Amino acid sequence: MSKVILTGVGPGAEKQEHDPELQEMKGLIEAAGLDLVMVMLQPRHQPDRATYIGKGKLNEIKHLVDELEADRVIFNVDLSPLQIRNLEQAVEVPIMDRTMLILDIFKQRARSHEGKLQVELAALQYQLPRLTGRGWAMSRLGGGKLRGAGEQQLELDRRHIRKRIKDIKNQLSKVEKTRQLHSQRRQRQGFKTVSLVGYTNAGKSSLFNAICRVAHSSGQDQVSADQRLFQTLDTTTRNVKLPSGREFLLTDTVGFINQLPPHLVAAFRSTLKETVEADLLLHVVDRADSLYLDKMAVVEELLDDLQVGSKPVLVVFNKIDLLGSDTVIDSGMLGVS
Repeated sequence: MSKVILTGVGPGAEKQEHDPELQEMKGLIEAAGLDLVMVMLQPRHQPDRATYIGKGKLNEIKHLVDELEADRVIFNVDLSPLQIRNLEQAVEVPIMDRTMLILDIFKQRARSHEGKLQVELAALQYQLPRLTGRGWAMSRLGGGKLRGAGEQQLELDRRHIRKRIKDIKNQLSKVEKTRQLHSQRRQRQGFKTVSLVGYTNAGKSSLFNAICRVAHSSGQDQVSADQRLFQTLDTTTRNVKLPSGREFLLTDTVGFINQLPPHLVAAFRSTLKETVEADLLLHVVDRADSLYLDKMAVVEELLDDLQVGSKPVLVVFNKIDLLGSDTVIDSGMLGVS
């Protein structure tokens, strides 16, 4: 397991324990299967244009990399190509920013051919403007072989990436057409569709499995519901038959997160679009999370971006068994545990 140091601009040590953004970054690092050995954030009003953190803090990070034998340094924000190059030259280990970390998680979790193509597309689009002649940034996400052979080699790498991006888009276009045909066939057959949406780790997959257990569903394999961010990446659909005899298609989807990288949203747009075009959306919310209102707002904003419009949305408050007995569930919302 690779050892990593988390750094960037943030609250001082005395406030870090209660900082939600920091806790989410720790969750992402855990989800990526990395060993977090040190957190060192620098309180400052203005990030350094060249290295994001100040020179003094950068020297501390360099010493910690050597002392702790860290394999890479992760920043809690997105960095510019110039900052990544300068930082890697200074600490002499790979640098990952927030988007790179999320892309790495998605790459690990993608199982379907379409999902793998979507992740590769997002990674290549993010990497293209970040080619600098050093090999680390590309090799981390499988974007090609960089040998650092100057401007001529850089241009060859750029051409290779642009060609691969075009090829992937063509493949995804064919997949999308096939999906649209399947969707049209379901509509002709009268199938109603329900999709689970929500913030990552809100409990969508657990609810999906629970519904499939109590109902008669086609396909008995359960989806993974580990308590890790982005545990579910590829969409899963089951034919569910209620005790009343009514049937519908239930879909589990990838979770959302605050500041979801735009390249990922773009790459997964066709999949997400089909998901939110269901007849009913179940917005699953971890009601025991103190930031549940903020996370609900993130999901609602992304749904608006996907142009859900007047689509029926039922809010499902999950994990209400962890709340006090005096907790009131608002009218029009459903509570489950």
